[in-house]
Amino acid sequence: MVKHIVSFQLTGTADERLAVATAFKQALEALPAVIEPLQSIEVGINANPAEDWDVVLTAILPTMADVAVYAKHPAHVAAASLLAGHKANRACIDYEF
Repeated sequence: MVKHIVSFQLTGTADERLAVATAFKQALEALPAVIEPLQSIEVGINANPAEDWDVVLTAILPTMADVAVYAKHPAHVAAASLLAGHKANRACIDYEF
C-alpha cells in the first residue's frame, strides 16, 4: 500500500485561497468513485492562519504504479487544473506501508 501525501501553498488573499481550496477539495473527494485504484482520499483545508500551507491531501493506493495511474487520470488532471494560477508551492511524499 502507498500513502500519497501532498501539501499546497496557494496565492491570493485569504478569501481567494479558501475559495480555490474548497473547489479543489470537492473535486478531489469525488475521485475515488471514478479512479479505480484510488482506495481513499482525505483533503484538509488549513484552519490555522499562522501557518503557511493551505491544503493537504492524503490518498491511499495499492502500489506506486497506481499512484502514476491516479496522477495521469483525466479526472485528477481536471481537479489539479483548479489550482492553475493559484499554486505557489507543492510538497509531496509517497511511502509504502
